[in-house]
Amino acid sequence: MIAFKDKSSGTVAGSLTIDGELIEFRDGETIYQIAERCRREVPTLCYDERLEAFGACRLCVVELEGIHNPVASCTTMADDGMVVKTKTEALEKHRKTLLEMVASENSNLDVDPLSGYASQELGQLLSRYNANNGRFAGNKSGDSNRDDKNPFILRDYDNCISCYRCVRVCAEQEGDHAINVMNRGFNTQITAEFGNDLRDSQCTFCGQCVQTCPTGALADKKALRASDLPGDISKTRSICPYCGVGCAVDILTKDDRVVGIHPAMDGPANEGALCIKGQYAFDFVHHPDRLTKPLIRQADGSFREVEWDDALQAAAAGFSKVREKYGRHAVTGIASGRAPHEAAYTMQKFIRASFGTNYIDNCSRS
Repeated sequence: MIAFKDKSSGTVAGSLTIDGELIEFRDGETIYQIAERCRREVPTLCYDERLEAFGACRLCVVELEGIHNPVASCTTMADDGMVVKTKTEALEKHRKTLLEMVASENSNLDVDPLSGYASQELGQLLSRYNANNGRFAGNKSGDSNRDDKNPFILRDYDNCISCYRCVRVCAEQEGDHAINVMNRGFNTQITAEFGNDLRDSQCTFCGQCVQTCPTGALADKKALRASDLPGDISKTRSICPYCGVGCAVDILTKDDRVVGIHPAMDGPANEGALCIKGQYAFDFVHHPDRLTKPLIRQADGSFREVEWDDALQAAAAGFSKVREKYGRHAVTGIASGRAPHEAAYTMQKFIRASFGTNYIDNCSRS
């Protein structure tokens, strides 16, 4: 039996059998959650663990002893004594057929990974089941809105599969309700109120809809600008510096260039959420107007480029002059939210240790 090592965090409600293995579960767990915990490969396209289970895609269906038809594992609560099969020949055939029906509507199955965090999910499942988009043909749903002039989110609804993850994350996680579902059947459409551009909606451009989309129908415009750049995509875990919340992020780079930001879904402070600054405000890193050498103001008000040693000497002389004339409390430090965390620490240490004052703040303090 697979049992919980730590039973203090929840009450064991019973046990069930999954693929011949006896497994304990707690109150409120679904079959899908238990299967995930036990590392069973149950596919899904509409599931996001941060959202209420929806049961729309039907890929996660499992066979349940005593029930004639397969049941959606993401919406079926576990019950003591259940006997579940997550992988049978019939289930795998069912899943492949569903995937081919979904893929038959999608104009692009080769989605750039820069599109978003979850953008590869459909493609990975198609590859896993050796499915293709040529088996079924017919009407298509979803009209793209590539004319939306917002600078952040590409709305390519030709790739939409109506999983509604974007709508649900906007409502359940962000509380914005900026987008919704319109019409039924082949006329189904994801839309902002009155069909407006996102700029004229309640959208805060947090990017959550982009990062949960499993097909790239919603994509990161800024990251996709780097699609043609050479090099592989690398991820580096860091903390967003823009405020004091401490949101975990994965910085996307190609060679030495920052090309995008993904929220860390396992970030303890943000759990996959970011604000507009944390998601999109990274252009300053490689901006052509960014200073590459220090400047010293001249008597006539102009600036002159100097070497670092000269700049540091000038800064030290200025600080000393102010302290001698006006006292230590005349010096105040303001750290930048665009600087690394190490720089913020050094800044406060400099002010407190060098001047003996606590007059230190940060432009992004929350």
